[in-house]
Amino acid sequence: MRPDHRSNEEMRPVHIERGVAKYAEGSALISLGDTRVLCTATVDEHVPPFLKDSGTGWVTAEYAMLPRSAGERIQRDSVKKGRALEISRLIGRSLRAVVDLELLGERQIIIDCDVLQADGSTRTAAITGSYVALKDAMSRLVRSGVIGREPLLGQCAAVSVGVVQGEIRLDLCYEEDVVADVDMNLVMRSDGMFIEVQCTAEGDAFSREMLQRMLDLGEKGIAKLFDIQRSVLTHE
Repeated sequence: MRPDHRSNEEMRPVHIERGVAKYAEGSALISLGDTRVLCTATVDEHVPPFLKDSGTGWVTAEYAMLPRSAGERIQRDSVKKGRALEISRLIGRSLRAVVDLELLGERQIIIDCDVLQADGSTRTAAITGSYVALKDAMSRLVRSGVIGREPLLGQCAAVSVGVVQGEIRLDLCYEEDVVADVDMNLVMRSDGMFIEVQCTAEGDAFSREMLQRMLDLGEKGIAKLFDIQRSVLTHE
């Protein structure tokens, strides 16, 4: 029995609210069960030095957990080191995989992901919510005439999968994540292509057959997230 009485193939309730940050070019608050992440997108008319005068844009991200996002106060994250840096880079890589950087022009989109409340799967929630914020920022660039057409190549979403007590489970909450024998974070594009597969044996090693079953279940979960993103983005 899962802690919240879900079936192994069932995700927690997902809710995405757009336009929650007044000054950001794009923003979304994603709730994945008790995990809540605020994602904002900022348009910056500058690029990193290595892209100066290239005519090519960039998408980058910063991720942090707020001090009371967990049961006990945690040290404020530095996005320049450790876990926060690793997740920041994952979010940036994931979003760049769905952007034509040449069409974006010589500017960058900065994604900020702040975990307001953590109950597992914060990095996958951040990626899924950040896509919505990114999409709104891109749409604003098109409407204002800054770029000719939207440079998005498709959608991007992510989900966690794990093996707990010998069972493959979708969308792990914290209570499951800390005891999982195998932990996977899966990021995909809406054309069915994989962006990133992070799969680690925390306890027992896993077989190729087990890996395939985890990928299949994760893909089903991400398909549901794509539907939710589309539904949110089609409602003004």
